[in-house]
Amino acid sequence: MSQTTSAASLGYAAAAQASLAQAIHTPATGLQAGPFSLDVAGFALSGYSARPLAVDKPPVILLISEIFGVHEHIADVARRLAQQGYWALAPALFLRQGDAGAYRDIPTLMQDVVYKVPDAQVMADLDAVLAWAQAQGGDVGRLGVTGFCWGGRISWLYAAHNPAVRAAVAWYGRVIGVCSERTPAHPIDRVGQLHGPVLGLYGGCDEGIALDTVDKMKLALKKGSVAAQRSEIHVYPQAPHAFFADYRPSYRQDEAVDGWQRCLAWFAVHGVV
Repeated sequence: MSQTTSAASLGYAAAAQASLAQAIHTPATGLQAGPFSLDVAGFALSGYSARPLAVDKPPVILLISEIFGVHEHIADVARRLAQQGYWALAPALFLRQGDAGAYRDIPTLMQDVVYKVPDAQVMADLDAVLAWAQAQGGDVGRLGVTGFCWGGRISWLYAAHNPAVRAAVAWYGRVIGVCSERTPAHPIDRVGQLHGPVLGLYGGCDEGIALDTVDKMKLALKKGSVAAQRSEIHVYPQAPHAFFADYRPSYRQDEAVDGWQRCLAWFAVHGVV
């Protein structure tokens, strides 16, 4: 599948290659893991699936990628979730606009692909993946969502879009931004519509997400829906952006391990288990 690539095919190849030795490799033992594809209004939407073989009607977690698409790190995170008993589905949500793995620099990737992806398209594609998962025996009544960077923002938005979401975990996703035709609202604008509580995990040294925007989101959550008021944001003071990405120089093991434990606990306490 073209979207499932090695880290070396991404735009920060040289730096990423230096970090590959620390990358986590999760086995597919006991799992049904690999590419999936479904028809969405005539478009072949593909992605990566990891499902535990021994679990009947497993709870479903939508796994939303960074701007780099569904590459090996995202596939590995899907296998980690599946090893915990979840059916993790990571759809390649940029495919209509282009192959994220084919780009060699981030600004061009953002301009040519990411900025062209409408939020409405993403929400509809995620809805379609869920309907497909239900038809394939997944328990969408126990639905969780998690995502990183671009996918962190989408996790917030999807928790406000779909009433079936029991809980979400958003890793360093933007909460405030400029509205446009493709991005008509941002997470801070949707706190009144949140259906499931969200755990936000952020880095205090994130150069792309100002801490004052995170603070504004904390205040907004207190005035939002019941689910919003049950949401939490945790900031790791010394962590940069993408501190969970173990294939990148930004990886911070202590914060990543703690965040993963918080993520699993969040899903468990809110019924995604």
